[in-house]
This record gives sequence, C-alpha cells and structure tokens, in this order.
Amino acid sequence: MKHVIFGGDGFLGRHLARALLARGDEVVICDIQKSNLDIYDHAQYIELDITDRTAFSRLKLSPDDIVHNYAARLLVPIIKRKEREEYFWSVNFRGARNVLDYCYDQGVRKLVYFTTDMVYGQTRTIPKLEDHPRVPLGPYGAAKAASEELCAAYRQRGMNITIFRPRLIIGPGRLGILENLFKLVDANLPVPVIGNAKNNYQFISVFDCVSAILAAVEKGVPNSAYNLGTTNPPKVKKLLGDLIKEAGSKSFILPTPAGLVKRVLALLDWLNRPVMDPEQYLIADETCILDVSKAKRELGWEPKYKDEDMLIVAYRDYRVAKSGFQPSDAGATSAPSYPVGAE
Repeated sequence: MKHVIFGGDGFLGRHLARALLARGDEVVICDIQKSNLDIYDHAQYIELDITDRTAFSRLKLSPDDIVHNYAARLLVPIIKRKEREEYFWSVNFRGARNVLDYCYDQGVRKLVYFTTDMVYGQTRTIPKLEDHPRVPLGPYGAAKAASEELCAAYRQRGMNITIFRPRLIIGPGRLGILENLFKLVDANLPVPVIGNAKNNYQFISVFDCVSAILAAVEKGVPNSAYNLGTTNPPKVKKLLGDLIKEAGSKSFILPTPAGLVKRVLALLDWLNRPVMDPEQYLIADETCILDVSKAKRELGWEPKYKDEDMLIVAYRDYRVAKSGFQPSDAGATSAPSYPVGAE
C-alpha cells in the first residue's frame, strides 16, 4: 500500500507526507511544483497538473493505494470578480473530477478529500453540524460543494471517500490573510474589524488536520464528511487583544458598522478592485463555529491546539521571517512548536 497525495507539495500535503514517512509508509507526491523540502529525500515526486486529464498517465495506481486530494485553489490571493469562476472551478471541481475518474478507473476505492467550511455559506445554526444547509456564497465554495456531490456519486459506485471541511488552517510556514493583520500590529496601527468583534472565530491547526487524516485512514476511510475546527474558540476581541499584547503593540481593535463596510467592499469588488473576497467579508461578523463532535465519535479524533496559541505562533513566525530568517515547517508532525496551553 502506498499513499498518493495530490497537492502534496502544498501546506497540508507536506505535513501529511512527513507524518506518513515517519510511520514508514510509501508516499508519492503529485503536484505542479516541487519545492526544496526534506520530504523528497524519501517520497517520490511526479509532476502532475490535475486539470490535465492526459497527465495522469504518468501515475500508476494499485487498488490497495490510498489517495489524498488536497490540490486546490484558495481565496488567497484575492482574484478579480470576472476571473473567479474559471479560476476556482478549473481546479476545485474539474480537477477533482479528474482525480476521482482516474482513481476509479485504476481500481482505487479509498480517497481522503479536503473541501472547506465555505460550502455552508452563511450561518443558520450555531454551531454548524455536518448537515447544515450548504448554500455557498461564491464560486470557491460552490466548486467545492459541487465536488462533494461528485464524491457522493462515486460512493454509490463503491468508493470510500472521507471528506473533511476545515476552518482556516494555520501552522508554521503559512501566513495567508494573517500577514496583513500582523503588518498592522507591527506598525502600531488600528486593527479594523467588520462588526463589533463580539463574534467567535475558529481556526484549525495543520497538525490537527494531519491527525484527523491519520485517524480516518486507521478507520478504513469512512464514507462520511467531518468538520475540523478547534473547541471553545474565543471571541474576535479576545483573539486580537491577546495578539496585540503579545506583540507589545500600541494597536487597538477598531469595530466598524458591518452593513456599511460590506456595501463598500461589494462596490470595490464590482469595480474589479477587490480588497476581500465576498465569501470572506459576507460572514466576517458572524459567529462561525464548526461542531467537531462527529469526528470525535466516529474517528476518535479531537483537536489539541487552541486558537489563541496558534495565532501567536503564526505571528512569531512572521517576525522571524521578517528578520531575514525563513521559519521552517519541518519537524515531526506530532510535536509542533505551539506554546503550552494546547487543548
């Protein structure tokens, strides 16, 4: 048996590859790029673009292989409105379809797939269970939701597909949208928030994502979907306040009228000068909490790390990188450098 990771050179894929290699598993990474990573000392690399159906001929699969699809286009960087449909659907739906088609044709029946909590759209219940209505707010979430329907169809044909829907994944070596926040804090500038900052916000550690994947593999890749997030996420006011205190910054949280700000952002988006993706700002003032009890019940998985600790570690990594040293994301997946206080 081997593990084949589409998008294995990416943030989640590389951390999973390290964990699998540490267990002595065979790992094949399929990606359009090959970074200078320690994983390639032992993992096989195949250059493969999942949007190109002909490229799959380079990959030989066996029926007992476990395939992971983490190849995706994300909401960062911000894409102009007119380009979003093709940008997201080309990879997040059609690329996912190519992976499913090829796996099925090759006799592979076990696949682990990451989508996103953006498939849910706006919050209708708190917390969100896996049966929360899926009404995406834009092409990113819509493409992911449609790919989940593809998975449902392949389950009917005999495949076992585990779907994970994470909140914002963070960890060493990844900043994304947090970089703009850290720049404001470093510059002692106000930190504007959409709304009153009294809503809760939830992350998920990349290390907790890896442990969830391994738990699903140990359970035989269940035919189900699971939310991934922390437990007891704090309010935005506390989350940002702790960060400002950690940084020794003179920044302060600046609440803004959510309705007005969203209208301004929508206008900028319409003018093709987007500051945030609509799928981000439309829910920015909502309490978006995923219930993760199903993963605990069925997989025996629980998140270990706290939102506050993860944000502070991400800020420290940012400061290290800013000083001229790139923080390494290498290391054992079981022992990330988060502060004491993990859940």
